[in-house]
Amino acid sequence: MAIVRWNPVRDLMGLQEDMDMMFENFLGDGRKMRELGFTRWTPRVDIIEEENRYEVTADLPGIKKEDVKVEVRDNVLTLKGEKKIEEEKKEKNYRLSERYYGVFTRTFTLPENVDRNAIDAEYKDGVLHLSIPKTEKAKPKQIEVKVK
Repeated sequence: MAIVRWNPVRDLMGLQEDMDMMFENFLGDGRKMRELGFTRWTPRVDIIEEENRYEVTADLPGIKKEDVKVEVRDNVLTLKGEKKIEEEKKEKNYRLSERYYGVFTRTFTLPENVDRNAIDAEYKDGVLHLSIPKTEKAKPKQIEVKVK
């Protein structure tokens, strides 16, 4: 018997697959749901912490700027949008269609040390880039201790 190193991410992926299967069984045939465009998709996001800000980059290919919403409420950053189905071409004989369409929502809890009013958003070539500045941290106060 081979020793396999424990990988918690693998266990989480298995849990995700089990949940997906449970919902597909509850809602009906998952393949049919996908064929009808009822699929859940989420854009991929990178979050980088720098010295004075957080950088959030989300890939939103094929989504128009006006179909993307960014909102901050109660310390939660929410990205919402919709990837709409292109004009259906009935004369085409599709053999495979793997692209996802539909509504998405991603939420992230912001740390306490961010300036929610100074978030800068830029959208170009299907990539959403957010710059979230940090607030000044309270500097530690040094107290001189006198020896008597």
